[in-house]
Amino acid sequence: MRRGAGIGAIKNKNLAQARYKDKGTEIAEDQFSQMTKQMEVFKKNLEDFATKHKDDIRKDPQFRLQFQEMCASIGVDPLASSKGFWAEMLGVGDFYYELGVQIVEVCLATSHRNGGLISIDELRDRVMASRGRNSQDVSLDDLLRAIRKLRILGNGFTVLTAGSMQLVQSVPGELTMDHTNVLQLAQKSGYVSKSQLIKEFKWEEERTRRALEFLTKEGMAWVDDQGGSERLYWIPSLFPDVKSS
Repeated sequence: MRRGAGIGAIKNKNLAQARYKDKGTEIAEDQFSQMTKQMEVFKKNLEDFATKHKDDIRKDPQFRLQFQEMCASIGVDPLASSKGFWAEMLGVGDFYYELGVQIVEVCLATSHRNGGLISIDELRDRVMASRGRNSQDVSLDDLLRAIRKLRILGNGFTVLTAGSMQLVQSVPGELTMDHTNVLQLAQKSGYVSKSQLIKEFKWEEERTRRALEFLTKEGMAWVDDQGGSERLYWIPSLFPDVKSS
């Protein structure tokens, strides 16, 4: 008798658990349905907002940034395709694809001088010059978004941070922290020397030599033996007097 009662209790418990599970699934499905409806409402409101303010989105870089952040908050990517609502209504997708082409052109045109390493500020100046006076203004955020889209071209087009400066690398090749430290130190005067690096970072001479040789080989540093008793390594992407050339 006891054994039978135990079996019955187990069956009742299993039945109750199954009912709870079914109810939990029902609640979860209902919540998911409600969230889906809310997201559709958000997207519809976003489309209405975009339609109303499309001129501001096209012309005002700051407004465009805020619009991008609104889109990201609900998982909408206006740059995901050059076709569809966003491209047809706003031209947002086309704007960034066109900007990406202009970035590539500037990087190719200046790579013989800077070895494929250009400051984000110089890149913006040159892109704006190529676009003409009557074109839409381009912000640094616009450049960064367009550069992220260029990653499909390979392992080039990477944004590096060296101290307070952002640099765009447009050629294949991975820069290490040592290379970044060299660029950061060179911001002060546009060049570095072996003795400066050894003193600043407490590096051994071999480590210093490898870092400088890599940058020189890649065309990101120029050797200057006319500076006195020690060889200097100039970083052309940091030259202040050639940004508008």
